[in-house]
Amino acid sequence: MEPRYDELFTLIQAELRRSGYEDLVPAGIVLTGGTAKMEGAVELAEEIFHMPVRLGVPHSVRGLSDVVRNPIYSTGVGLLTYGLLKQSEDLILTGNTNSSNNSYGDEPKAPVLERFKKWVQGNF
Repeated sequence: MEPRYDELFTLIQAELRRSGYEDLVPAGIVLTGGTAKMEGAVELAEEIFHMPVRLGVPHSVRGLSDVVRNPIYSTGVGLLTYGLLKQSEDLILTGNTNSSNNSYGDEPKAPVLERFKKWVQGNF
């Protein structure tokens, strides 16, 4: 597996250089996702990128924090958080509080994180 990680990190580093963004990440690189948990991935990335690398995990999650505080859920939690923020912005900007306009029939739309929590509890 190490040669594939080496190849992947080298390609990412080349793309950062090509795009001109390499100097804009002085604080370092954050690895997320299930494969980021692979033993030695952070150390190998530090060696290739020559900058600090850390494992990213979701934070500021209430209710299921012990379950989702894992790099595996970073993308899902990030997308849900983004959706919640966009939904809140829409309510603030438009003043639209009508929650019955959804694809779930006549029942009111539950907050995104609450629906996600129920889904996780039902499936795990």
